[in-house]
Amino acid sequence: MSAPLGPRLRLTAAAAISGLALLGLTGCSEDSSTATPDESTSEPTSIQVTVEGDSITPAGERVKVSVGEPVTLEIDSDREGELHVHSTPEQEISFSEGASEHELVLDRPGIVEVESHDPDIVVLQLEAR
Repeated sequence: MSAPLGPRLRLTAAAAISGLALLGLTGCSEDSSTATPDESTSEPTSIQVTVEGDSITPAGERVKVSVGEPVTLEIDSDREGELHVHSTPEQEISFSEGASEHELVLDRPGIVEVESHDPDIVVLQLEAR
């Protein structure tokens, strides 16, 4: 007959058995790099901007975008003009009459205003996360 295990030896044996069980489970688990798609596989953000004379839409709308992901401004205008993107560094988007697409990328989180100075209005706010 063997002697009963002391409390410290029982705790060590239980820890060893638990560790082996966990090791066996991790060997069968799915690779975490393929388990869940990340946000970088989401659809790119595209925003329609319409310029008709002194009227520009959207007018101050806030749009959530991802930091580091491209944002496409699809501009349809009846005249040439310029939009100012108050990001760091600041960006200027010159557009001509007709339809055009302009891509920008925000590399810092925060709210970035896109505005026109002719007329002087905030066209949209990009909320980069």
